[in-house]
Amino acid sequence: MEMRLGLGTAFGTFGELLQGVLPEEDGDFLVTLPVARWTMAAFRAEPDTAELVVRPARKTKALRLARMIAADAGFTGGGLLTVDSVIPEGKGLASSSADLVATARAVGGGLGLRLSARRIERYLARIEPTDGVLYPAVVAYHHRSVRLRSVLGALPTMTVVGVDEGGTVDTVAFNRQPKPFGSRDRETYARLLERLTVAVLRGDLAEVGAVATQSALMNQVLRPKRSLAQLRAVCREVGGLGVAVGHSGTTLGLLLDTADPDHAARAAAAAQACAELAGSVSVYRTLSFPGAVESGRQAPAAG
Repeated sequence: MEMRLGLGTAFGTFGELLQGVLPEEDGDFLVTLPVARWTMAAFRAEPDTAELVVRPARKTKALRLARMIAADAGFTGGGLLTVDSVIPEGKGLASSSADLVATARAVGGGLGLRLSARRIERYLARIEPTDGVLYPAVVAYHHRSVRLRSVLGALPTMTVVGVDEGGTVDTVAFNRQPKPFGSRDRETYARLLERLTVAVLRGDLAEVGAVATQSALMNQVLRPKRSLAQLRAVCREVGGLGVAVGHSGTTLGLLLDTADPDHAARAAAAAQACAELAGSVSVYRTLSFPGAVESGRQAPAAG
């Protein structure tokens, strides 16, 4: 087995463009909104030691994953896994998913393994529900069963002016909650997914924003955001595309088209209004993935 320094990265998301339950078995799904915030992991195998450790020590899920991969590879030594992330934790920004994906890539690289996306998913499914950050595209993903539904494609870049309502959410505990969505809601989610699939294919950011806003409103019965009505009002005032939320988190964001000639003025107005609303503002840039595969096809894992 070839040993070397393994490096891995994974992006985060700003909540989801859409999340709900479809009218089918295992219907829980989400559609990712990738942003330029990253987790970076490094793994150095140490065959002559017995202990595998992680820094920082609180990244226990990453350590568990590293041990799984090492055991399956027949590696009986130890090593050091370092996980460094700029993605806020417990906010609905896919921080845990990014940690795990970056870890899998780093450990695989350090042990000289070629880990396919599906193989990584099988490991992740043993740990927790997972976002679709394995795939360099906007994807529809079954997060509870940890499997890709479809690749929707790539979108033009957007700015997200985000606010945080405070606190943190345990994603594992959240996903254990029963979803209060009946058959009519499930049919609505199916129609929203169809609309979003077409919108991504066409690069129709106005429609993307409309679907994201509808998903945020439907999620109010499950994980309500007290600032949603005010943020929607700000969105209308500044001419934004819509509102996206961390459905299982604490964040809300106003979407803006970066190609809009008035983008800078709209972003400044949005940031000022959001600061008055929430006290602090974070600005994100979405990832466009110009090399993403065609809609409906599976994308290879990045990294």
